[in-house]
Amino acid sequence: MNENARPAITTLSEDEKAFKEAIRSFAESEIKPIVNKMDEESQMPESLIKKLFEMGLMGIETPEKYGGTGSTFTMACMAVEELGRVDGSVSVLVDVQNTLTTNAFLKWGTEAQKEKYLSKMATEWVGAYALSESSSGSDAFALKLKAEQKGDKFILNGTKLWITNAAHANVFICFANTDFSKGYKGITAFIVEKSFPGFKVGKKEDKLGIRASSTCELLFENCEVPMANVLGEVGKGYKIAIETLNEGRIGIGAQMVGIAQGAYEATLNYIKTREQFGKKLSDFQGVQFQLAEMRVSLEAARLMVYNAARLKDAGEDFVESAAMAKLYSSRAAEKISSMAIDLFGGNGFTKEYPVEKFWRDAKIGQIYEGTSNMQLNTIAKIELS
Repeated sequence: MNENARPAITTLSEDEKAFKEAIRSFAESEIKPIVNKMDEESQMPESLIKKLFEMGLMGIETPEKYGGTGSTFTMACMAVEELGRVDGSVSVLVDVQNTLTTNAFLKWGTEAQKEKYLSKMATEWVGAYALSESSSGSDAFALKLKAEQKGDKFILNGTKLWITNAAHANVFICFANTDFSKGYKGITAFIVEKSFPGFKVGKKEDKLGIRASSTCELLFENCEVPMANVLGEVGKGYKIAIETLNEGRIGIGAQMVGIAQGAYEATLNYIKTREQFGKKLSDFQGVQFQLAEMRVSLEAARLMVYNAARLKDAGEDFVESAAMAKLYSSRAAEKISSMAIDLFGGNGFTKEYPVEKFWRDAKIGQIYEGTSNMQLNTIAKIELS
């Protein structure tokens, strides 16, 4: 080995290897036995969420002084990936907690805010990130949630939609406009606790995939938010939203790699044992070629996600790489899980086998935290700038 050679993107440190192995073991023993039940009932048990906290998976990047593990962004993505290999719903709960909510506090929070909220989020509180509204999906800055200052408080009125983790969350980072005359420069980020007067979690969505993940409406009716709960500066919420989502997209890419890995492994095991025409499916060259196509897509997706995550940890520009990683990995996850159903045949179309769920869970990757078209837009803008 050349001592001057740099390690490969997917080469793991000893800590990373041990971390991934521990999460894989946890996912197999604690999550896999209840995956179908969670999917059917559209519920994630509180007992499982408590175990995620006990495993240290809800404050991976949070410094040890706040009760977290003080690890890297890359390791947070590895956790999301390993959980996604077994269940996309648990994966996205951990993803939003770490790559969106915790990261926003780490980058923009005051010391008092970090002390109060990061400590709780590392040990007992689930966080949520509330940007989307019914009329502002991809056009996020067209949001209509209104924030009006009255004395030492802001009064929020309006609604949010499609908010991940909402049913379990204790704290929400909510984006509202304090001055519509300024357009997007009136947008401000607020830290809203579940117990604040005038705040309520509304209807839970009945979804195609990631069904055990709670996706809900948020209702603000004269919701009182203390001045001390402004995150960052008044009018700088747009900057917080953009920069946090740039990081979050890598996490979604990791979730998609995990889902693709789960679908691929299930297919590999199936074709080695299923027999047709007197021989195993894996003996047919046509099946072998399809498996190879799946494996190539999976490897390319993982390389893109790991590269973006390691760029972020190194403090280098990662925005285009993040958009590419999310775009490619979400497409790859849908393609791989769809091919898995094809290779399972009729069995793949039934809930008795896992691949139909992987396909349902994969579809959201091209929609949330920026649609595929929004990723293409980001990439094109950077290339043409």
